[in-house]
Amino acid sequence: MRNKGLEIVQEHSLAGLKAREDFFGQNAQTLVRISKVIALSLAGGGKVLLCGNGGSAADAQHLAAEFVNRFLMERPPLPAIALTTDTSILTAVSNDYAFNQVFVKQVKALGRSGDVLLGISTSGNSANVNQALAVALDMRITTVGLCGGDGGAMLEYCNHLLMVEETSTPIIQEIHIAAGHLICRLVDHFLFEAVNELRSLED
Repeated sequence: MRNKGLEIVQEHSLAGLKAREDFFGQNAQTLVRISKVIALSLAGGGKVLLCGNGGSAADAQHLAAEFVNRFLMERPPLPAIALTTDTSILTAVSNDYAFNQVFVKQVKALGRSGDVLLGISTSGNSANVNQALAVALDMRITTVGLCGGDGGAMLEYCNHLLMVEETSTPIIQEIHIAAGHLICRLVDHFLFEAVNELRSLED
C-alpha cells in the first residue's frame, strides 16, 4: 500500500537537502563577508537590527537572542535588537500611520550610522522590510537581506544579499535560519577567535 505520508517526508527532505547544498555552495564567501561586516560593526560600537514578518519575524527574534545571549561559545553579550517584538510600538504605528511603517520608525529611532540592519523576507517583497532597508541606506546603516525566489524588490535596498533560489516558503525559511546560525558562529569566530582575519573583507 502506498504510504503518502512517508512520501511527503522524503520529498521535502530531498528537496531541502538539494536547496541547502545549492545555497551554501553558491553563498559561502558571501556568508563570510557578511559576518565580517557585522563583526566590524559590533567591534566599532555598532549593533544589529533585525526585522521580518511571520516566520521571518520569528527568525529575527531567534537570531537577536543568539547575539545577546550566546551562540555556541561563552562570550560577552552582543548588541542586537529584533524590531518585531514590541506590540505597543507595532500596533501604535500601524494604527496611527500604516503597517509598512512599523520597522521604518524603529530604524529611525534606534539606528545609527555604522549599525547593520538585517531584513528577512521569503519573497523579497515585504513592503515594511524594504522600506526599512531603504531608510537604513539613507542613514548609512549597512543593509543585509535574506530573501528567496528571485529576490523581489529587496534587491534594490541591500548592500549584501543572501538569496535562496527556491519557491517553497518552508524550505526558504529553513535555509534562512541555517544561514543565520552560520552568521552567528562566524561573527563569534572573527570577534573572539581570529580577530586578525578581519583585516580583509575579501578573504
